[in-house]
Amino acid sequence: MPATSPTLNHLPASAAPGNAPAGPASSAAGGAVSTLGTAPDAATVIAPAAPGAPAPKPVRRAAAGKVASKVPAAENTLRILKLLASRRGPMAASNIATALGLPRSSVYHLLGVMEANGFVLHLHEEQRYGLGISAFELSSAYSRQEPLSRLGRPMLASLVDVIGESAHLAVLHGRDVLYIVEERAKNRPSLVTDVGVRLPSHLTASGRAILAALPKSQVRALYPNAAAFTARHETESPIMKYSALSSHLDQVRQRGYATEHGEVTPGFGSIAAAVTDHVGWPTAAVAVTFLEDKLPADQWPALAARIQKVADELSIRIHGRPA
Repeated sequence: MPATSPTLNHLPASAAPGNAPAGPASSAAGGAVSTLGTAPDAATVIAPAAPGAPAPKPVRRAAAGKVASKVPAAENTLRILKLLASRRGPMAASNIATALGLPRSSVYHLLGVMEANGFVLHLHEEQRYGLGISAFELSSAYSRQEPLSRLGRPMLASLVDVIGESAHLAVLHGRDVLYIVEERAKNRPSLVTDVGVRLPSHLTASGRAILAALPKSQVRALYPNAAAFTARHETESPIMKYSALSSHLDQVRQRGYATEHGEVTPGFGSIAAAVTDHVGWPTAAVAVTFLEDKLPADQWPALAARIQKVADELSIRIHGRPA
């Protein structure tokens, strides 16, 4: 195989003369004004009017550096859902209000609407709120639409065009990695990493990149004993027990990318970097595979930097947090 090296604003409403103190709701001229969904960083001010002129309408102004939302109730509903999704357990409404800087009355109103529609679940005994079945259905729909594959495929294709080596995208499935995208470089040999193939994660660069981004307790749960480790060839992998895996993953975290040397297919090496979500949890890994004797070891870090850039770009596209 021919070698191709990687190329390298303002007063609060309560301060305005004649304004009533802000509260969950206030009445004026027979009409109620609700603070439902009011953003904490915005204020309502009354512009002075000329004598005899009609009373001016309240003007919404954002705090310095921010733009006031045109639909604050919708925005704050989404903020609550995102907050609940980022926590390991349900939260009290008061804690939600504090975390987001929202009035408690607004939070209770929004939670009530979301509960009625199944997006949150109220745990009465605990006085806490968690995500509901409708939120789960959204998650399932997200998976069905295969956003990682759709977003990742053109990005991998561009990477392959630049480096001239084959690339793939994989996700963790139990203790295995499942390949969901493969982009084959021209004039390069076929690989075992076809779409739909599963391989032991501890043997692959993709799997190691994902495992290194997981909490150590999660990795330990996946590999509780020696029986969890398997090899693909007669030559045993250097990672066949948890202590070896843990040590290797420490190196991956320090280096910033994962590698594999012939443990999947003899003679082939791979480099991979993790794709992470909004809380830093690994959702996938981008990897490149090549003949080891065609790519000098001193060029591996440069290739790794290209792979990491693609992984970071994909993380951003899924509203994640790059490594």
